[in-house]
Amino acid sequence: MSSYSDADNQCQPGKTICEITVYEQEVIIVPVLLLASFLVSLLIVLLLRYCPGKENRRRPTVTLARPHSTSRSSRHTQRKSARWNLQGIEAPPELNPLEHEELPMSTPTRRDTPATLSAVPETPRERLHGSFNLVTPLPLSFSVKPDDSVTLYRARMDNRDVVLRTLKETADDSERQSFLGFASFLSELGPHPFLPGLMGVVSLRTPLITVMEELVHRDLLGFLWRCRQDTGVESPCDITEQRIFTMGGQVASALEYLHGQSCIHGNVGARSVLVGRDLTAKLWGLGPAYCKKTQAGTPGELQNIEMRKWQAPEVLARRPVSQSSDIWSFGILLHEIVTLGDPPFPNVMAGDLLQYLQRGKSQKRPANCSNSLYSIIKSCGQFTPHERPALAEVIQKLQSGEKSANNRTVLRVPEPLDIEKYLREAGFGEAYNYVVL
Repeated sequence: MSSYSDADNQCQPGKTICEITVYEQEVIIVPVLLLASFLVSLLIVLLLRYCPGKENRRRPTVTLARPHSTSRSSRHTQRKSARWNLQGIEAPPELNPLEHEELPMSTPTRRDTPATLSAVPETPRERLHGSFNLVTPLPLSFSVKPDDSVTLYRARMDNRDVVLRTLKETADDSERQSFLGFASFLSELGPHPFLPGLMGVVSLRTPLITVMEELVHRDLLGFLWRCRQDTGVESPCDITEQRIFTMGGQVASALEYLHGQSCIHGNVGARSVLVGRDLTAKLWGLGPAYCKKTQAGTPGELQNIEMRKWQAPEVLARRPVSQSSDIWSFGILLHEIVTLGDPPFPNVMAGDLLQYLQRGKSQKRPANCSNSLYSIIKSCGQFTPHERPALAEVIQKLQSGEKSANNRTVLRVPEPLDIEKYLREAGFGEAYNYVVL
């Protein structure tokens, strides 16, 4: 007979105290049993979660930083090879500090060994397994002030040309923190078709390396200088008016993207643009932008005195920098392209430039510059920041001008480049590092 029948037999109808006594056991004990079952289940889950095997405790996780895709993780495949190597080849020993030397780029793929590669690309991390085949140190374009902490190399990775931005072994803690901070800054910016691609970062073991895509024609300034002379045959560096509008639109698109990320570039110029095989222009030279985000300082502080001729009047006057300051520099960039690498304001000393601009002076129209292109250059060069056009307006004008621009006449400059004259007219010091990677 059920407990409900027993209760009916023991208690007469209407006897409340009797009913409470009979059901007391069921009302109290059953919830206690359910609570005990829950606690036992919770204890089992915690044991399984926080007490894995010894191998799992020894194996750290690998963080995949993917700014433009959902994070995915994958395991190392077991391989016989215990190391990846960075080995110099085909480079003159006097130029290549890594000649005949192997530097560890990764560690064995055993489960009990830490992984060393923090990957950034969207493709699976296994694509980075292999060797960086060093072809040559990245050559410098002209007299430069060497970077004491970073060395640049050209390499091959997964059948692609890349540039290895390598932190020297002698770097101190501050330099290592800055190096990794800059890599993180690049990752946070995310991908854009007109920003160089971040291929990966070796961050857990020395040498610390940032892997960037290589653009075959390198910096735009050197590219323009090579285009000054007529070789007599069709050359991939032929610059037409239409090409100027195209390249300008690409750089302006990247600059607009940076501004959308609340990032002021602060270093726009031909030396800070890289050129790909198909003449795609990609904006680089992001060092000042990173410094503005991470270092305290005067809002209008001009960090590199050699950059003065590319800077807006408010920057020269040490007033607050704005996105409009980049638009001024973008106008200077267009002037550099149409002149095939002439310096801005060549007849004005850098120290006198602010007073020159305060008198209402502006860039003169270059001989090869069309009315439509010069109107964009002049609008970007307005003295007052709020009078300069927004980037969206600049992009619209560039796209409109591209449709009607001359695509047949190739720009040439008969005079060979005089590097000493350029450095003097551009306001550079005797040795200025304009390397942008």
